[in-house]
Amino acid sequence: MHPRTTSDVLVIGGGIIGLVTAWRAAQRGLRAAVADPEPGGGAARVAAGMLAAVTELHYGEETLLGLNLASARRYPEFVAELQEAAGGMDVGYRACGTLAVALDADDRAHLRELHALQRRSGLDSEWLTGRECRRLEPMLAPGVRGGLRVDGDHQVDPRRLAAALVAACERAGVVFHRAWGERLSVVRDRAAGAVLADGTELAAGQVVLAAGSLSGRLGGVPEEVLPPVRPVKGQVLRLSVPPAYAPFLSRTVRAVVRGSHVYLVPRENGELVVGATSEELGWDTTVTAGGVYELLRDAHELVPGITELPLTETRAGLRPGSPDNAPLLGPTSLPGLHLATGHYRNGVLLTPVTGDVMAEVLVTGELPDEARAFAPARFAPLATVDRTSPSVSSVSSVSVGVS
Repeated sequence: MHPRTTSDVLVIGGGIIGLVTAWRAAQRGLRAAVADPEPGGGAARVAAGMLAAVTELHYGEETLLGLNLASARRYPEFVAELQEAAGGMDVGYRACGTLAVALDADDRAHLRELHALQRRSGLDSEWLTGRECRRLEPMLAPGVRGGLRVDGDHQVDPRRLAAALVAACERAGVVFHRAWGERLSVVRDRAAGAVLADGTELAAGQVVLAAGSLSGRLGGVPEEVLPPVRPVKGQVLRLSVPPAYAPFLSRTVRAVVRGSHVYLVPRENGELVVGATSEELGWDTTVTAGGVYELLRDAHELVPGITELPLTETRAGLRPGSPDNAPLLGPTSLPGLHLATGHYRNGVLLTPVTGDVMAEVLVTGELPDEARAFAPARFAPLATVDRTSPSVSSVSSVSVGVS
């Protein structure tokens, strides 16, 4: 029998959402622990890191927009604080802006509608002609018909962000248990810790389930409080921009090509991230020839010069999708058990606000007003999970939470 260790808060899942929850909890004076075989892995290995509250706006997601904007406003201060807490580690934050462009008449009409929705929502975006788009980004295809310039949509490097969060957690005294949670411990109808895959028993005053698309797989969780999250596959490419080609792009560029979304995110270190597919294929994380082809084909139509760049990495991961594409934050109906999952395509963007919300819940028991619309109780009748899917403990290699 492994020794039983105790903490105030046990976070199951060490992706960026679990890490920021543990870090903020430790800052508030709680003894925090994280259970994950590879803290900082998962989403951070796949996500592009777009902080796109405005250009990611979708019809019917106006409530989520408010949370996205609240988190985007926190980012500059959050980054400064995190980098200091991590001993000066750089997280690759760039206030470079985003350009969303249209390649044909239908795309142009769609962008015009999106611009109208943005303006009705009080958002700052500027309509540009095709010529004005190419003046901003000379590598764009000659056929670009127009676009939206959004200077407030920025980017961060999720891999560096995750590494900084691990370092900040360690410096704040967070304890890492490098194994998956196998089963929730429930004592007298209250969450009281977890048993890990290696047999370690962890006792905790409160438990936060933050395991991305695997959050619904933790054993011992009552059926009625299991989070209704599902995996949504995304394939992403990384290319390298040689010095001779720089500057290739100065900002994030995105478009809809033949109905598929494609984006190009340039890093200051010369990396160019191209993504992402959206595939409802369960737990499959295979990189496919078709996925790579489609991304390169669409990116080439947007920026023809991309085919001259070296292809350095292909990867697939799983976004944690929820029924309304919004996160589940805060207490469940099981006392002591909280959720921080279901962020879908906005995990990186929502990292700062999630950390603040979860710390407030853990310390005071109260869900802040800005997060009340995202309480898990809104899905109580829907909380069913496919029991044939992998368990949390058996899928430690899956990348979760593409954003």
